[in-house]
Amino acid sequence: MSMLEILRSKFGEGVEELADFVGHKTFLVPPRIVREVSSFLRNEQVFGFDYLTCLSGIDRGKEEPRFEVSYLLSSLTRREMIQLKVRVNDGEAVPSVCDIWRTADWHEREAFDLLGIVFSGHPNLKRILLPEGWTGHPLRKDYVVAEADKEPWEREESARESNEHGK
Repeated sequence: MSMLEILRSKFGEGVEELADFVGHKTFLVPPRIVREVSSFLRNEQVFGFDYLTCLSGIDRGKEEPRFEVSYLLSSLTRREMIQLKVRVNDGEAVPSVCDIWRTADWHEREAFDLLGIVFSGHPNLKRILLPEGWTGHPLRKDYVVAEADKEPWEREESARESNEHGK
């Protein structure tokens, strides 16, 4: 039985396989079951994905749903990696997996800080890279950098471009 068949038999048809590149599988999972799927993949001996190598947030721009959260999972004993993906609309929360993999703590905070993706159930969801008073989330594709926030060389470049284009 393939991994997709096992996941679908346990969690239903909502689980999709997006890619299988040189044995590295990627699955799309509905946000409502990401915690259950994650826990299953970590705790089932046949899988044993005991390490969350990375969690990344992605702004997909005008695509719907707008945001994607990617989980790169590793089985250290089996030397295998897979990727889970969850897609959510702006303002829709993704259930936190901090209690399943401790490494999710900082990664989820980073995705929140830079993209504004909310992780429900996170024990300490606050900014991690930017100061508390920072406005907005700078990795969003619609983020506008205010002139006052730019470095001096960026302001000079903006002024030069404005003059060249007659703005």
